[in-house]
Amino acid sequence: MSASNLRELLIEELKDIYDAEQRITKALPKMAKAADSQELKTAFQEHLRQTEQQIKRLEQVFDELDEPAKRKECKAMVGLLEEGEELMDEEDNPSDVLDAGLITAAQKVEHYEMAAYGSLRTWADLLGESKVVNLLQTTLDEEGETDKKLTEIAQSLNIEAMQGEDMEMGEGEEVPVRATKRNHRSS
Repeated sequence: MSASNLRELLIEELKDIYDAEQRITKALPKMAKAADSQELKTAFQEHLRQTEQQIKRLEQVFDELDEPAKRKECKAMVGLLEEGEELMDEEDNPSDVLDAGLITAAQKVEHYEMAAYGSLRTWADLLGESKVVNLLQTTLDEEGETDKKLTEIAQSLNIEAMQGEDMEMGEGEEVPVRATKRNHRSS
C-alpha cells in the first residue's frame, strides 16, 4: 500500500474494510446455517442485516470524501474467514463445540473491525471530516454491541461445551447422543 499522507491512508484503509464487510456478508449465512444454537443463528442473521447497513454507510463515507467506493482485498479478513471455514468443515466437532468455535471466529472478526473502524474514525477526526467521523462511530458502536452480544451467548454455550466434555469423561464411554446431535440440526 502506498500512501503519502493521512488522507490517502484513510482512503486505502476504507477500501480494505469495505472489502472485509462484503466478505462478511458472504460468511454470515454459512455461519448461521452451521450454528446449532438458535440464539447464535439469530445473532448471525441479525449481524448480516447490520453488516449490509454498514456497507451502505461506508458508501456514504466514500461519497463524503468524494472518492469512488472501491474494494481492496482485505487479506486479514480472508485469513480470519478461512479459519472459520475450516472449523465448519470439520465434521467431527460436536455441535456445542462447533458453536463455541463459531463464536470465537466471529469475535476475531469483530475485534478486527473494531480496530479498523477506531483508527479510521480517529484519522477522519484529525482530517476534520466530522460527517465521516459520525458515520464511522455509528459502525464502531454497532461492532462493539455485536461483540458484547456474542460474549453473552458464549457464556452459556461454552458451559454446554464443557459439560459435554464432562459427559465423555464418565466411565470411559462417550455419550452417543452428543456425538450425533450435530446430525439432527434444523436448517
